Amino acid sequence: MNQPPLNTFCGQTRREFLWQAGGAFTSVALAGLLSNDGFLQQQALAFDGTTRLPEGMSIARDNPMAAKTAMLPGKAKSVIFFFCYGGPSHIDTFDYKPDLYKYDGQTIAVKTKGRGGDKSEGRVVGPKWKFRQYGQCGAWVSDLFPHVAGCVDDISFIKSMYADSPIHGSAMLMMNSGKLLGGPSIGSWANYGLGTVNQNLPGFVVMLDSAGGPISGAKNWSSGYMPAMYQGTVLRGKGPPILDLANPAGRSDALQRSMLDRLKLWNTRHALLRSGNSELESRIESYELAYRMQSTAPEAVDMSLESKETKELYGCDQEQTREFGEKCLLARRLVERGVRFVQIYSGGGHNDESWDAHGDLKSNHDFHAGRTDKPVAGLLKDLKRRGLLDETLVIWGGEFGRQPTAEYANGTGRDHNSYGFTMWMAGGGIKGGTSIGETDELGATGVGERFHVKHLHATALACLGLDPNHLSYFYAGLDQKLVGVEGAEPIRAIMT
Repeated sequence: MNQPPLNTFCGQTRREFLWQAGGAFTSVALAGLLSNDGFLQQQALAFDGTTRLPEGMSIARDNPMAAKTAMLPGKAKSVIFFFCYGGPSHIDTFDYKPDLYKYDGQTIAVKTKGRGGDKSEGRVVGPKWKFRQYGQCGAWVSDLFPHVAGCVDDISFIKSMYADSPIHGSAMLMMNSGKLLGGPSIGSWANYGLGTVNQNLPGFVVMLDSAGGPISGAKNWSSGYMPAMYQGTVLRGKGPPILDLANPAGRSDALQRSMLDRLKLWNTRHALLRSGNSELESRIESYELAYRMQSTAPEAVDMSLESKETKELYGCDQEQTREFGEKCLLARRLVERGVRFVQIYSGGGHNDESWDAHGDLKSNHDFHAGRTDKPVAGLLKDLKRRGLLDETLVIWGGEFGRQPTAEYANGTGRDHNSYGFTMWMAGGGIKGGTSIGETDELGATGVGERFHVKHLHATALACLGLDPNHLSYFYAGLDQKLVGVEGAEPIRAIMT
């Protein structure tokens, strides 16, 4: 008969038993405070970096010990992630394939797999834009991105990316969370690992396209099985980014504070009866954050404080680029003020409103690149001149790329391609003017050294100073990680 390990008690390790017992003793103390109508302050939980937390138990976001064993030397303090929803075509943007021009219109043997299923041949669609070389590095960029092209010496292109799904919903969840079915998003992991810098603003902010949110919705910025306090906060793209920050007429700040104190007291009492309810914990924190934001957020989102020259740099003075430019400018203002992770979506809603170019590739990409090229380049230039680029990691890309062949008999559009596509990174911890990986001569699939989505995530975490293979959250009996329980290594060749 097998004997249980000597360090177990009732099926638990000593460590897990002490965690749970300690939590119970703490609850007794808190109950005593509440019985006297005491006012509770959420305390940071000391964590030695090796002890596993029982499911549902959270680490206070400001606890500097929370991820100490997962720390590496890192240069980035924050991340701005441009998510091109729908899948931009790598072979029409940053992955130059001259053979596509000469094979334009010809039906050739090429294996593809996308929304239309598995195919062994297809009609080649040649790029609709010319490519030119830019910068000291000589990077090839299409005429879709003349402004970003001027920043290539600060950019590293990853040209042999691949993912596990050619379907939007699952592919987006993988790009955001590392899992096809979703989980804590990369923004949540960044906040969990590093904590917030600014107590008066959200640590993770999401800005959606005015056309609508992406497929799979809020799961793309969810905190998954982590406490809800780590999920993304959506800021509006039009009008005031944050609604209802001002007190109603006639309500003083003192009265507002008194109401919140009483609400917090009753919510905390209720939380003790529902141990491990992260939604309730998040509700308590969200009320407090909203109160703090009343004095801080209006200044953070006030674009009138920016100079005319800066607004023009982002394209805020032009109708085509104003909306996206204002989001990029707001992203810079947020990271300046300590927001840890900002994700900006380009494209939303249905196919025609995203980068999902199944029909008319040219009109689709002309529209989306035209709206975003100048603002993205403006952000890179503005960060650099302010000395912020070295500490801000910028990521650009979609959930996958596009195929070299037409999807429809008479169309110019391309089907989904998760076998090989391009993403780029710039700023904090990234070696500019570099390129790594490649696709075949038609851009259909990655060849040689290929990089999975998990390698991109591992690189982002490493740039932030987090060890992707040790930053974990104990859930469902496993030390869960953004890069999966099996782990993944950062792309060291593009890191400084």
